[in-house]
Amino acid sequence: MKAISQFVREYLLAVQFFTRIPITGRLADWVGFSPEMLRASAGHFPGVGVLVGAVAAACYALLMALLPDGTFTPLVAAALTTVVTVLMTGGFHEDGLADVADGLGGSRDRDRALEIMKDSRVGAFGAMALVLALLSKVALLAILGSVDGAPTGWDEAPFSAWYICAALWAGHVVSRGLPLLLIYLLPHVGDTASSKSKPLADQIAPGSLLLAFSWCFVVLLAVLSVLDAINLIVACSFAAIALLWMGRLFRRRLQGFTGDCLGAAQQVCEIAFYLGLAISL
Repeated sequence: MKAISQFVREYLLAVQFFTRIPITGRLADWVGFSPEMLRASAGHFPGVGVLVGAVAAACYALLMALLPDGTFTPLVAAALTTVVTVLMTGGFHEDGLADVADGLGGSRDRDRALEIMKDSRVGAFGAMALVLALLSKVALLAILGSVDGAPTGWDEAPFSAWYICAALWAGHVVSRGLPLLLIYLLPHVGDTASSKSKPLADQIAPGSLLLAFSWCFVVLLAVLSVLDAINLIVACSFAAIALLWMGRLFRRRLQGFTGDCLGAAQQVCEIAFYLGLAISL
């Protein structure tokens, strides 16, 4: 029972840290906080994706059921679902993407790039990265939403949206699991005391990494009832390649990673997952 209680507390701490879902009052007191707990909660990062992805999938299915059937219906549903996920996470990862784009685009010098990344203001490179990332995500989701991926016999909305619902759920989970490899493989080069990653950035234990990929494995296994195995393999491969590219970029330009880098990697891996899934069709 103690192990289960600790598991739930660490999961709720991850939800509290990575989303805007209110965990306050007695529940917050029960969850508690310590740097060690926050470090351990890193293993639940994909578990947060389970929650965010489930809300996104439900939102998309509901919109597809309520909106009139038309050419642009998947596009509208994709755009509004993206709005919901941004509101749910507070744009936490999008903010990291913008900061990384500003830093790496604004200067070739490592120290100057890190300094720019600490600036809360969004520059030209950050704005362009945000716009292009959101456009790419919405467009890819619209493509996936246009695919008739419903299981046989489930022809009516919202069940006709099962394909993209499974894609959303898996994409949010996988894209939150892969960036943890950056913590394991690269040194943290930001200011740990003030960075978004806080004690998360110090290190990640092999046990936490195993927990994170267990979350991913369970979700991928669950969506096999809707998505073909080859589709998932291609999608996960694209996401993994995107992470390798991001990791190489961070190692070359920054000699490590910061909390913003984790957020940027999540966004890029999520887009790559949807791209791989769309191409595999």
